[in-house]
Amino acid sequence: MKIHNFSAGPCILPQEVFEKAAQAVLNLDNSGLSILEISHRSDAFIAILEEAKALVLELMNLENQGYEVLFLQGGASMEFLRVPYNLLAQNQKAAYLDSGLWAANAIKEAKSFGEVEIIASSKDENYNFIPKNYKIPEDAAYFHCTSNNTIYGTQMKNFPETNIPVVCDMSSDIFSKAIDYSYFDLIYAGAQKNMGPAGVTLIVIKKDILRKSGRKIPSILDYQKHIDAKSMFNTPNVFAIYTSLLNLRWLKKSGGISKLQEKNEAKANLLYTEIDRNPLFEGTANAEDRSMMNATFVLKDSRLTNKFAQICESKGISGILGHRTVGGYRASLYNALQLESVHVLVNAMQELEKYTN
Repeated sequence: MKIHNFSAGPCILPQEVFEKAAQAVLNLDNSGLSILEISHRSDAFIAILEEAKALVLELMNLENQGYEVLFLQGGASMEFLRVPYNLLAQNQKAAYLDSGLWAANAIKEAKSFGEVEIIASSKDENYNFIPKNYKIPEDAAYFHCTSNNTIYGTQMKNFPETNIPVVCDMSSDIFSKAIDYSYFDLIYAGAQKNMGPAGVTLIVIKKDILRKSGRKIPSILDYQKHIDAKSMFNTPNVFAIYTSLLNLRWLKKSGGISKLQEKNEAKANLLYTEIDRNPLFEGTANAEDRSMMNATFVLKDSRLTNKFAQICESKGISGILGHRTVGGYRASLYNALQLESVHVLVNAMQELEKYTN
């Protein structure tokens, strides 16, 4: 039976990526060595790393625009503190949009480095919408936002105009839709939600925003140190970077970000249409802010929980339980998930409806 993986992360990846990664574990490009044992200083890995960096810039249309690409460790949570360490001077403030748990965690870390102004928040409404019509202070060192909220199923559809540097946590919707990536001065994303396996974080950073905070930054937290060392200041996660490269290749071969956006929109529209039509289910995010990557919903009658679980299991549906902090259901519709899998989930929801009739 085919398994339909709706997990929020580690995420589903294309089958061909799994197959090529598995082969590389045994024998990388007929070298006689496993990807798990090659030196990170070897020509083979340097070629992998440089191709991955180049593909990131190509897919984002950021070539020759002053950006550097880093593949680091520590997850997006490490960037919560690395960002203010590098960008926030002690006498400055940073502007943050509070739109979910991960945004709140980023705010918590930034407060250790200086003044943080929360310019808008949806916390009082359980983060079920994206704040709007807020003003970004022009005297802030940078503006930080989270483009997609995996837990609450909300997503920023537009980004505000500002003249200050913009930092964005794109962990769960990176490469999912065509946007103007040049709007951002720093993008970071844990790979495990839509790009690769756990263990590596992508950072895309405009070089001219660095070395202005006046802080003495520990080397391991200094973006410039990592740029100078070409992402090899310490031993990188070779396997995670290689698997991310395979996924970037697949993304390009599939027609690029715009083509995948079309497919992602079709998946999201199919599922949200059923959530709104089916009298047993209810969406939890405001309709205008619904995420194209993470659809969150609940059963109106909790007595049907076990029956729905049985139906999902019989159809090979995996990973749709909501985050432990909110419960309910969450169907992650990442790039590699096929429309067929969404049809299977919709059929399961309709089967539950028939059961109650």
